[in-house]
Amino acid sequence: MQRVGKVSKTLKGSAAFCQCLAAGSSTSHVASGFCLFKVGNSNNGVFLVRRGKVALLVEGLPSLDRVFSAGSVLGLPSTFTGNPYGLTAQALVDSEVGHVPREDFLELMRQDPTLCREATEMLTREISFIQAALAQRKRQDTRQESQVSAVATP
Repeated sequence: MQRVGKVSKTLKGSAAFCQCLAAGSSTSHVASGFCLFKVGNSNNGVFLVRRGKVALLVEGLPSLDRVFSAGSVLGLPSTFTGNPYGLTAQALVDSEVGHVPREDFLELMRQDPTLCREATEMLTREISFIQAALAQRKRQDTRQESQVSAVATP
């Protein structure tokens, strides 16, 4: 499968965080190309990448596509809000993932403020990445519009 996006560590959890999630997760082996969730799907929890590589894909914005490896926690924003998933998570290679249902994850966050703080830090890194990528795209769009205007003006 072709390489999608950049390798990212924005959603990588600490060893302790991953260990807690793994203890409360059901583990599945998924084939390359399998979608853990798709944009618009109802949230059913977070996914911990235990082995392999999973891409988060942003429809219409390939510059935001990223690849996540072992220790990455996918589906955090949607799990906290209860909204449908805003991205698609697709295995790029045969992978092993742990799934923690939404209510179990939220209970874990309520019980352990240290883990909740770490999850919040992951969300902050994710938001910072998205803001930077969108700002870059806006600059590129503005440059392209300027170039088109310059060519169109006699």
